[in-house]
Amino acid sequence: MTAVTDQDHDERAEQPGDADKAAAAGNPSAKAPQSASGHESRDGTHARVPDGDSTSRTGSASSTASPDSTSSPGSTASTASTASTASTASWDDGLIARRVDEATQGHQYAVLDNRPAAPPTVTPLAYDGPLHSRLEALRELVGLSRTRLDSRTLAEAGRVLDEASARRRLSGQHTVVAIAGATGSGKSQLFNALAGVAISETGVRRPTTAAPIACSWSDGAASLIERLGIPPRLRRRPLPTGHAESQLRGLVLIDLPDHDSAAVQHREHVDRILTLVDAVIWVVDPEKYADAILHERYLRPMAAHAEVMFVVLNQVDRLPGEAAEQVLDDLRRLLDEDGIALGEYGEPGTTVLALSALTGDGVGELREALGQFVAERTAPARRIAADVDIAAARLWPVYATRRRTGLSEQAREEFADRLADAVGATAAGEAAERAWLRNANRACGTPWLRLWRWYQDRGEPATGRLPSRTQADEEATARQRVEQAVRTVADRASAGLPAPWAQAVREAAVRGSQGLPEALDELSVRAGVPTGRPPRPGWWPVAVLTQASMTILQFLGGLWLVGQIVGVMAPNLGVPVLLMVIGIVGGPLIEWSCRMAARGPARRYGLEAERRLREAAAGCGRARVLDPVAAELLRYREVREQYGRVVGAGT
Repeated sequence: MTAVTDQDHDERAEQPGDADKAAAAGNPSAKAPQSASGHESRDGTHARVPDGDSTSRTGSASSTASPDSTSSPGSTASTASTASTASTASWDDGLIARRVDEATQGHQYAVLDNRPAAPPTVTPLAYDGPLHSRLEALRELVGLSRTRLDSRTLAEAGRVLDEASARRRLSGQHTVVAIAGATGSGKSQLFNALAGVAISETGVRRPTTAAPIACSWSDGAASLIERLGIPPRLRRRPLPTGHAESQLRGLVLIDLPDHDSAAVQHREHVDRILTLVDAVIWVVDPEKYADAILHERYLRPMAAHAEVMFVVLNQVDRLPGEAAEQVLDDLRRLLDEDGIALGEYGEPGTTVLALSALTGDGVGELREALGQFVAERTAPARRIAADVDIAAARLWPVYATRRRTGLSEQAREEFADRLADAVGATAAGEAAERAWLRNANRACGTPWLRLWRWYQDRGEPATGRLPSRTQADEEATARQRVEQAVRTVADRASAGLPAPWAQAVREAAVRGSQGLPEALDELSVRAGVPTGRPPRPGWWPVAVLTQASMTILQFLGGLWLVGQIVGVMAPNLGVPVLLMVIGIVGGPLIEWSCRMAARGPARRYGLEAERRLREAAAGCGRARVLDPVAAELLRYREVREQYGRVVGAGT
């Protein structure tokens, strides 16, 4: 018996004498042939059950044709008249039309529809600890990266998370396996052979399979099939047949259209469903097993899914002698070149088999391997884990780096030095030192020298004040130095980072540099050399008094000499001359001594002024540039740690 969907028969529904095909095309006026007309169903059964897939709901089918009845030709004939009334009602629903011949007579299957029914108890899928941790890390990674990476880069990771979440809510007792292949590879024939009943149409017309068909061996798979977008009229279930039922219990088998079909819609069905199923059986034939489209578009990109793939070489009955083994070995070689691990010698990987769906040779081996695969119930989790691996591999260029990243202490110090140079911290310190020495000279210098310096300094700025930066060239030079400092620190901070994060670091540095030159100019005024007189050391009063005594001695000696000249005092040149010499020589000597003693305090005063300006410039640069850059680097380190959890190792 061959099950043909109403989509498959749309183009043939108008043929005369084919009422059941017209019913499949959705014609409500088309009636099933009656037994009186000699066109009744010859398979004897057509059970219809709701999506709940409950075995008890196949009672209507069992009442007309039990599994035992299918084992004997006589029972099939005896049930034909009994099933006539029930089949008439079910055939008139427009869901399915069937063609039966002698070779398929006796096959039985149920058509699953969407009639309301109490849903069976479904055990959701549960991910193990490592996979759950990887999914959570991937979710955190996507959340941290949304503002740094474009949506296209994160699209695959987001799809994996959505599919993992959707699959987790569905049955964990079922494994959805798709049969995919090229035109003429015999995948629909293999689908029927595994089901033990002709469900999917086969024939020489290409393409034969126009829409995906689902076949479930147990209850509770309706939501999984709905997720694939397969309508109820294309859902099947073989009636219980003993060992085959128990061997494949939990399997949901999907027959896909040809992946190389000329119809674009067929290829879209394949590409969409391949991203949703738990495992794939790739069917190849001796003519197209090396097809570039198959290997480059499907097998090679799905190399990470090796553990949830079967590759079946069909139609080996067409190969003479040892040709089948030679083709099978060449197929293994091609799969190895695609990067697909082969499940040989007990190692996990893709199962490669040779069979003939037409003769049944090797089908039992595939059914046994498929039954063991389904019984393990690990395929959904392994499929999701492989999807995570692929998403992580695609994200490698935007997260991973083999270089040490970050801002070194040396880079920070050089940035602070460049800013200090831009605000003239060194020049400000030197100016402060000169101001301190000048103040010392004024305090400890001789009156005559002080008078002369006062005369020279009348047109100069007040002691301790720095000239304002009003020259355009000086401002331009300072701005260029600041921009150069920002570019340098941004380049060093972004060195070795993946392109998106390097760009984020540079943008953070550029945003922080806006207004930085003006802020540094204000700092140079506030934190530069203080206005007014510099502080004086404790020995300055003594030096001032000593210098004043030297001046007094000069005055006394001079008055004494004048008195002798006018005759007021007795002549004695020695004492007044000695007093004048002591005053004249002692004044400059004291001034020189004070200058020597003032060098140390002046130097410390200048260094302190330079330090204050440096710290102010460094603080401004840190707040505006280094802190935003450090925040970006910290975010990158966080996402890199999350990425390490996603791939299951450190980066």
